[in-house]
This record gives sequence, C-alpha cells and structure tokens, in this order.
Amino acid sequence: MNDTPVFAPLTADAHARTCVIGAGIAGLTTAWRLARTGHDVIVLEEHDLHGGQTARTTGHLCDALDDRYFELEHLHGERGAHLAAHSHGIAIDTIEHICEEEGIDCAFARVDGYLVRGEGDPHADVLQREYEAARRAGLNVELLDSAPGGLERFGPALRFPRQARFDALAYTTGLARAIVRMGGRIHTHSHVVHVDGGGNAGATTDSGARVQCENVVVAANVPFNDRVTIHTKQAAYRTYVVALRLDPGSLPDALLWDTLDPYHYVRIAPARNGTWLLVGGEDRKTGQDDSTLVHYEVLESWARSHFPMALDVGYRWSGQVIEPIDGLGFLGHNPGLADNVYVATGDSGNGLTHGTLAGLIVADLIVDGDSPWRALYAPNRRTLRAADAFVRETLNFMPYYSDWVSAGEIEGLDQLPAGEGAVLRRGLHKIAAFRDEDNALHLHSAKCPHLGCVVHWNDAERSWDCPCHGSRFDARDGSCLNGPAAHGLAPLEAPAPSAVPTSRPAIRM
Repeated sequence: MNDTPVFAPLTADAHARTCVIGAGIAGLTTAWRLARTGHDVIVLEEHDLHGGQTARTTGHLCDALDDRYFELEHLHGERGAHLAAHSHGIAIDTIEHICEEEGIDCAFARVDGYLVRGEGDPHADVLQREYEAARRAGLNVELLDSAPGGLERFGPALRFPRQARFDALAYTTGLARAIVRMGGRIHTHSHVVHVDGGGNAGATTDSGARVQCENVVVAANVPFNDRVTIHTKQAAYRTYVVALRLDPGSLPDALLWDTLDPYHYVRIAPARNGTWLLVGGEDRKTGQDDSTLVHYEVLESWARSHFPMALDVGYRWSGQVIEPIDGLGFLGHNPGLADNVYVATGDSGNGLTHGTLAGLIVADLIVDGDSPWRALYAPNRRTLRAADAFVRETLNFMPYYSDWVSAGEIEGLDQLPAGEGAVLRRGLHKIAAFRDEDNALHLHSAKCPHLGCVVHWNDAERSWDCPCHGSRFDARDGSCLNGPAAHGLAPLEAPAPSAVPTSRPAIRM
C-alpha cells in the first residue's frame, strides 16, 4: 500500500508500561486497546508493518469456525462451544466498531457465509450435525437446500448471516495510525531475541536495544521465547491462495467454505483494480511437502471446475496457519513464565478473529486482571479429549530427525541449478544450499536453531522450512521468516563460483 506508515527501528533503550512484540492484528489490537486507556505502550516488529502473517490472510471474518462446532462441543463442552461462538462474534463486532470509531476505510462489509459439503466427504450427515451444534452454540444459522446466486452447484448449505470481509492491511494500517496518535510508539525492523518477565521485565532486540516494561506481550504468530511447551500443543501449516479475476456481479458477495480436510475457502474481493475470486486451501504441514508449487495448480483447477466464470489468475500466495490441538487459540499468560508475560498464538484458520480476541483478552488481563474468556483461551489449559491430537502432533515430527543420517538430496554443488535449493551432506553436517539466478551460492547450516531438525526446501517461496515446528528462513541470508526459531540459519562460506548445470538433476528423497 502506498500510504503505509514507515517506522524507525529501535536503536536505543526505552521504557514503557507494556511492550508488544508483533505488529499483526493481534499485537496492534492489543496496543490499540491499551493506548485507548492512556496506557504507555511500545510495539516492536521484526519486519515492516505488513511483513507478518496478517498480510497473507484472505480477509474472512466469521464466527462459523473452521473446527466444526460439534467438534468444539466434544472438546470443550456445550458451554465452551457457546463461549467460542459468542467471543468470535464479539471480535467481528469489535472490528466493525473500530472501523467506525477510527474512520478506517478497509472495505469492511457484512456478508453471508455458507458451509457446504465437500465433494468426496464421506460423512453424509456433516451439515445436519453442524447445524444442530451451531444452534446449541447460540448461532443464528439456517439449513438451506442450496446457496443462492451462482452457488447452487454446491448443493445443500448452512447459511451463517452477518459474517464479514475486509482488507486486513488497510485495517492494520488504520490501527497503527491510531496507536501513534494516542501516544503509542511503533518500531519496525526491530527483531526481538530475548524476553524477560518478573521484576525485570523487558524485550531485547538483536541490536542490543532493550525496552524495560511492566508487561510483555508476545504476539509474533508463534512464541519464539518458548522452546517446547506451547509448541507441543500446536502445529504449523502452510495454506495456499489463488486470486482469479471476475466480471463484477457474476457471483454474490459472500463467504463459502467446504467440509473437506484439507478444506477450501472462498470469498469475493471487490478492489480498486477489479473484482477478484479468492480461493484458498490445500493446507499442508510446513516443511513436510515434496513440492509446494503443485498446490497452486490444484487450487486453480478446483476453482475453474466450480466457478467456470472465473478469468485469469492475477495473484497467488501462501501463509502460515498455526493449528492448536483443540481448535481454539492460546491467548493469555505465557505458561511457565512470570504472570506479566503474555502470548497470542494458535490462530487456526480464524486468525483475524483470534487475533482480535487476543487484543480483547490480553488487554483486559493487563488492565483489569481478568477476562470473561480467560479460561477458554488460557494457554496452560489441558483439554483431555484432545489427547489423541496431542500425541499425533507431538510425534509427527520425530521421523524428520532421521534426516541427519540420510544422504543429501544432491551429491555436489555443481548439480544445483540456478534458482533452486537442496540439502547436501558434508561429512557429519547437512548444508542448505541455494543458487540464485545470478549463479551466486548461498550456504547455511541446515540445522534449525529451534530444536535441531533439518530444514527442507520450499520451491514455491524460495525458503528453507523446518518440518518439525514450522520455522522458516530466507534462502539468501538465512534470516528467520517465521518462528519459533529466534535466530536465522548459521551462515557457511561458499566456494568460488562454478558453472550452472544445464539440466535439473534428480532429487534423492
């Protein structure tokens, strides 16, 4: 966006009552609510204002949660499912209210949302079960023979009224401007590497500058300050999106999701440069794909088969989704740390409402000491009925430690084409090698600095991704793109330039 505000890095020690780490929707909502009460707050962001995962969403705002209400009811009880529905509805209301109060022009609009049974879903009664559970959760939902206005081909549907869509970047830009206007401070390109709680609470950046404060809020998508505890209760997935051009009016302005796993999610996005059909899905665990490029092709094929009026593909991107084992985010006191350290993570596929809820819950905990949703979203909660998911996610990454004893994907750097990356063995070490389009080699240790897994090459985004806990690293300089790793990959010295191979070698799996 051309009107995105620019903020300077933190270059000297500072003081504030609260330091918020992360300038996505969770961090900025928290900071906005605190600043609105006269609270002295500093926000630290490691990238620019729009460098995080909020920029990679598709703008769905819904209380029709991705994890079915009959599943939430099983995991959290009927009261828990009711609180989840109510809280996400309040999150949408909060965004609408902030847009009005701050005059934020972000194309916010209330629209209907439709849940349809995905082709091939073996559960014939899934819509009926969800209808009954959603009604018990207090939602005003209808079971229709079909969705209207060009969506009839999907068959029976659940209609969730008063969902919403918006431009997330325009919204967070408005939040940032409001925070600064109210006296808050924002510093971008300020990478926090250490967090302290207790009487000496604060956050220290990689430049050595430190914010001394009373409270620290880690809203950086995943808690880099927590090496194990939270990460055993959630998993990182990549979700993929394609944007296809539409003729205006060819489809209703609505949201749509199906019941498959991985599922598809769709919305119409009116924009200054035309009308777009946003189609997302094909979620896969980060770093555990042989090829990520194929997911864009699958999404486009699915979109064209279900929306034949769609035109050319104009954009495609992916984002990181953090899936909690029991369907709800971890928002509140960071377990195992002092009570003045807070965390916001586990956004699931509802990151925009979960992020807004983080601002509501954490700000209430800081100012008032309590929140009506504190227990439901408590990061230290133990959902006994999610034990199977806990074991599954905890053990999922263990086989990837065997990468340390396997051969490399290529035998030598001379086999690496320009624009590609691969892992090779050098003695006891694994090397993450990337050759750029100018034939320059960029070599780093393939050891993820979080818990030591071997990173894998992401051919769609030219990054190194960890298959264990989802950390991602830049292919050129090794810097950390996504936590939980707090640091980048260790650099290695590259040999003198060599000739570019004329053909792509076979990759040994």
